[in-house]
Amino acid sequence: MSPAEMSTAFTAAEQNWQTRLGQLRDVVRQELVTRQLGAQLPPPPVPVIDLGCGQGTQALRLARRGYPVTGVDASADLLARFERDLAAEPAEVRDRVRVERGLIVPWAERGVLSPVAVVLCHGVLMYQADPDPVLRAIAALTAPGGMVSLLVRNGDALAMRPGLGGDWAACAAAFGSDRYANRIGVTARADRLADLTGRLAGHGLELTAWYGVRVFTDLDPETASDAGPPEAPADLEALLDCEERAGRTDPYRRVAALTHLIARRPA
Repeated sequence: MSPAEMSTAFTAAEQNWQTRLGQLRDVVRQELVTRQLGAQLPPPPVPVIDLGCGQGTQALRLARRGYPVTGVDASADLLARFERDLAAEPAEVRDRVRVERGLIVPWAERGVLSPVAVVLCHGVLMYQADPDPVLRAIAALTAPGGMVSLLVRNGDALAMRPGLGGDWAACAAAFGSDRYANRIGVTARADRLADLTGRLAGHGLELTAWYGVRVFTDLDPETASDAGPPEAPADLEALLDCEERAGRTDPYRRVAALTHLIARRPA
């Protein structure tokens, strides 16, 4: 495919995304997803496919833990960043990782890999006008008894951010919409938990657990910007512990910025 054919709704704002990597909101997202996955994953060395792997944060963490990982992404720049970080890893970690460039649906249709035990797809569905083709591809790549991890924008709490910012017109509109303007300058799409649970069921995937990601970090004006992480490691660990607890506890998880869903294909 040509570069134009590899473009997605995310492509135009990709540089904005890269400038935010490693800052507080990214740190909280990645750390919480890592912890939440740790409670759900089967032990290594079951194979993992990471669709929309981007810079490879989760793929590298899983490879370090002993999982063989195939990362797929449409962005040449993000994959180059992934491969630079991979090159710095020990040989046994490098040997567990395979990186491929491609759009998710065409890549899945090529049948490059047989269905696997774990499929990740994080931060992708919000850039899909229709999520079903990607969900269909995810289901096809998930082996019987296998697990899917999805990270999506929480459509049940879209009014929180504009409301807390005093933007009442945007707040009112958010109650009846699944569209929102995100911080990297893209009009994206959110998923409501009940709706996405139904879509997953339609593709043979049963929701078995879900979490909130970024409850306090997004809602506190002091931390909602893309400032870097706190200087004192103890402060960051305390923040992460509170976010982790809120992410698994009602009612807090219901107002998180992101929803992390775990679904399984019946054996």
